[in-house]
Amino acid sequence: MWKKFLCALCGIELPMRKSPAPTVDIIIIHPKKGVVLVKRKFPPLGWALPGGFVDYGESVEKAAVREAREETSLHVQLRELLGVYSDPARDARRHTISTVFIALTDFPEEIHGGDDAAQAVFFPLSALPEPLAFDHATILEDFIQRRAGDYGL
Repeated sequence: MWKKFLCALCGIELPMRKSPAPTVDIIIIHPKKGVVLVKRKFPPLGWALPGGFVDYGESVEKAAVREAREETSLHVQLRELLGVYSDPARDARRHTISTVFIALTDFPEEIHGGDDAAQAVFFPLSALPEPLAFDHATILEDFIQRRAGDYGL
């Protein structure tokens, strides 16, 4: 979809493409504690994977580590890419494309909600709260089916 805007320097009308926003989500795991979910402070409310928008000039890997730290206080090591989730309806606020990483943390006791997360909590995969925000139930189901066993969950 194209819409017009004016150049701030010369006033010429220029086309602007409306594009999806890049985001990251992180499945932070600890074999004895489960996966981290955050309780969101702002709409859409509910439990969700830690994550957020990629800043301009930032790689998705750096965004994932930053978002994990901001929302959970945890230092994480990214282990692998689970997948890319791009359903235009995955976020009611706008079209986003999320790169989803699996990460480990060595110090799970440091967990604490921060930034736009009211709480950050480890949940066993057998006791996840419902419903989860966005498409995070689908993401976690994919993780459980494809990779959870490899991480001792």
